[in-house]
Amino acid sequence: MPRIALGLEYDGSRYNGWQIQTHAPSVQAEIEKALSSVAAHPVNVTTAGRTDARVHASMQIIHFDAAIDRGERAWVLGANSILAADVSALWARTVPEEFHARYSALARSYRYVIVNRPTRPALDRERASWIRRPLNCESMHRAAQALVGEHDFTSLRAAECQSKTAMRRLESISVTRYEEFVTIVVTANAFLQHMVRNIAGLLIAIGVGDRPVEWSRQVLEARNRRIAGVTAPPQGLTLIGVRYPAEFGLPSEPEATAFRDRHLPAAVRSRIDTE
Repeated sequence: MPRIALGLEYDGSRYNGWQIQTHAPSVQAEIEKALSSVAAHPVNVTTAGRTDARVHASMQIIHFDAAIDRGERAWVLGANSILAADVSALWARTVPEEFHARYSALARSYRYVIVNRPTRPALDRERASWIRRPLNCESMHRAAQALVGEHDFTSLRAAECQSKTAMRRLESISVTRYEEFVTIVVTANAFLQHMVRNIAGLLIAIGVGDRPVEWSRQVLEARNRRIAGVTAPPQGLTLIGVRYPAEFGLPSEPEATAFRDRHLPAAVRSRIDTE
């Protein structure tokens, strides 16, 4: 049975998260239905990371085993002919049996986008959160560097998180601004439930001046979720890449220098292209 890795992008606005649920639509149910039709047998998929309700992905990775190899191009074209318009297969690769979308991953990257202006957004309301008070991005970026490294992130995970350990290795985090858009990009070996949204909430509190830059380190060292800030809304969050060992030959996200292409909402990128 060939093992296939598949790259996906999706708009999570109408889904109750990645994982299959009996009471609400999920991205997993949508993709398994499409791939089962192409394979002509039931297909169960494994994902690199389970995104929450209303969270998006520009590069989610899954794997599945098929009874027959349809060919990489056929998996993509066949799935996309069935998938809903808000989910798209980007590419397919035949991978060794030892490949695992979750356990083979070396790192994941997320982007959190904030519209920072007095008036609420209309065009980007499902792809960015909104903060009306001015944000000091320099303070946010400096505060964020205290989170880099291997730490116990108990203060920045959901109370209901079921991970056996809160230890994670955060490789990098940046806070940048383009006009009214503030973007947080974070890469780690893995993430706890709501970890990125809780980091965003912490940095927003610092950015608006409610907390000092040093607060990020104090929250981290406290290992107590109750002293941290609020959880930022989900719609600003997008999974933008998963990194694997080079031997698997899977596409990876561009470097951070490709900021305008991958780290801004589509409406902003199109605006820049016309300038």
